[in-house]
Amino acid sequence: MADAMPDAGTPAVLNIIDILKILPHRYPFLLVDRILEYEREKRVVGLKNVTINEPFFQGHFPGAPVMPGVLIIEAMAQVAGVMTFLGLPPGHRKLVYFTGIENAKFRRPVIPGDQLRVEMELLNRKNHFGTMSGRATVEGRLVAEATVKFAIVDRPDK
Repeated sequence: MADAMPDAGTPAVLNIIDILKILPHRYPFLLVDRILEYEREKRVVGLKNVTINEPFFQGHFPGAPVMPGVLIIEAMAQVAGVMTFLGLPPGHRKLVYFTGIENAKFRRPVIPGDQLRVEMELLNRKNHFGTMSGRATVEGRLVAEATVKFAIVDRPDK
């Protein structure tokens, strides 16, 4: 799958090598390990494997590690970003910026050993702006939900 993008409506699996070709994020801020499903301009499902090796666990919280809620939302935004990037023409020079969040709710803590499943659905997109609704679960139990907004912008020259 590394050289081909999934067709619209086709269930897809993108591994970490594929994701690194799509998202600009890198360690320690890449928060998507795999894409399980993708429907062009509709929805995407991704996974984040949460391990004790995550750098944020050193301070959040010593002796009682909990994934920060803002990073769960960031994982949701990155999964949404994969869908957005896949919808852009080949060879584009764009970035997808996270521009807003609404109705964020955190239901349960996410701890080391959890597998965070992120489901994002496109609500609307007009030109270079859009909105997605998402939910994150662990073992089928809701841990977070939010609506995220994004903008597609030109990548600055290097």
